[in-house]
Amino acid sequence: RRRTVHTLTRTMKTAILASLVASAAAFAPTQQNSASTSALQAKPFENELGAMTPLGLFDPLGLIADGSVEKFNTLREYELKHGRICMLAVTGYLTTAAGIRFPGAESIPDGLKSFPALLETKDGQNVLLQMLAFFTVAEIVNRDASWIDNEPEFPGDYRNGALDFGWDNFDEKTKLKKRTIELNNGRAAMMGIWGLVTHEMLGVSILPGGYLPGQ
Repeated sequence: RRRTVHTLTRTMKTAILASLVASAAAFAPTQQNSASTSALQAKPFENELGAMTPLGLFDPLGLIADGSVEKFNTLREYELKHGRICMLAVTGYLTTAAGIRFPGAESIPDGLKSFPALLETKDGQNVLLQMLAFFTVAEIVNRDASWIDNEPEFPGDYRNGALDFGWDNFDEKTKLKKRTIELNNGRAAMMGIWGLVTHEMLGVSILPGGYLPGQ
């Protein structure tokens, strides 16, 4: 019986020792495996501005999966420009919904019905032509002026060495914060104007007091 107990004890010790060795081997760093795993897990631009919780870098179509900096900067410039336009659109939509009009335009309805109303009169058509001219000039001006000796600080930087408004006086942390605010506000505005227009077309108000533009 003693021999059996001794043999069993020795077997258990051997098994425990083998388990410890196996566990240590499992957690031991292997340079090749770690490098491969890091390479597989790393995503291009995952630490760039705009890659924020909870989604992180949101690229479901894999548009920048190849790591092209030129493509990323182009898409970021598009995102910023669309965000800026939509911030203006949301402001204009809510301003007219609040009943504010330019002098002489008091009879023009708000919402999507404003366009056919403007087309009905000569003055309204002139207003639309002025809007088109403004959009054209804005598109020409709001871009990097490649013909002057000036490098943009980041994609979407259209100051072109002329406009500043104190930007150069900010430290890097403040600049990053303000760029993040603009990017996130633009993203919210893109969703916001789409939601406002969609609900108007559906005839469902999402504005205070149940007000529905265009009615």
